[in-house]
Amino acid sequence: MFLRMRSILLLCLAAVALASCSEYQKVLKETDLKPKYDMAEKLYNEGDYKRAVRLFEQIAPKYVGRPQGERVMFFFADSYFKTKDYYLAGYQFERFMKSYPRSDKIQEAGFLGAKSYYMLSPRYSLDQSDTDKALSKLQVFINTYPESEYFEEANAMAAELTAKKEKKELEIAKQLNKLGEFNLPILVSAITALDNFITDNPGSIYREDALYYRIEAATHLAMNSTEDKKQERLQDAMSSYNNLMRYFPESKFKKDADKLSEKIREEMNVDDSISK
Repeated sequence: MFLRMRSILLLCLAAVALASCSEYQKVLKETDLKPKYDMAEKLYNEGDYKRAVRLFEQIAPKYVGRPQGERVMFFFADSYFKTKDYYLAGYQFERFMKSYPRSDKIQEAGFLGAKSYYMLSPRYSLDQSDTDKALSKLQVFINTYPESEYFEEANAMAAELTAKKEKKELEIAKQLNKLGEFNLPILVSAITALDNFITDNPGSIYREDALYYRIEAATHLAMNSTEDKKQERLQDAMSSYNNLMRYFPESKFKKDADKLSEKIREEMNVDDSISK
């Protein structure tokens, strides 16, 4: 009995789904806007964004300037967002904001537009053009709507993207440092890159890392320098060590940094002995 009832229920559900698909296909081919609008909104409210967006694509251009245009444009953009088509979502939210700057949905559109570009931001090792665009959009939103309910989330996303860009910058400097072990001019570039990072990103979560790799690079450079440059570069390396200890006395790099400082002191003492 139970199996029979279950089979009947499944058949009924299948019939409803088939009828729904048939109705949807029929409305897609309609020339009248009203049935398309009604079904698009119905599907959107039901969470069927993939089918809704196909209808919104057909009707959105025809509702420009109409009373329902604002509603259609927002649902259209949001349907792209919900289906994870973030390029088109970002573009459509921008269009919405330009077309309806006084809309009650303007804050939400600004946030979701910025979040669309945030979702497109790739891992740190890849090109960061989308990250730059996302940061720009998020900063505009943060500055424009400091009282928004989305403010904290926007700030968190901006901080995450900023850290991603900083990580990329630091990794480039670390790679130069590694290559510089066999090429002193590259090591000089590594030190310059680390100095720029430390100066440009004073609040970075990677500041401690940059200060340590600055010691490493400066020590390698000093140890492999000609005698006329060695003392000055040893002193620079020691200054790097002192900077790390000043800002991060319990640094996670302390053990390695202490070993480098010992090497620097030993070399400075050797050079002092020779000069005497």
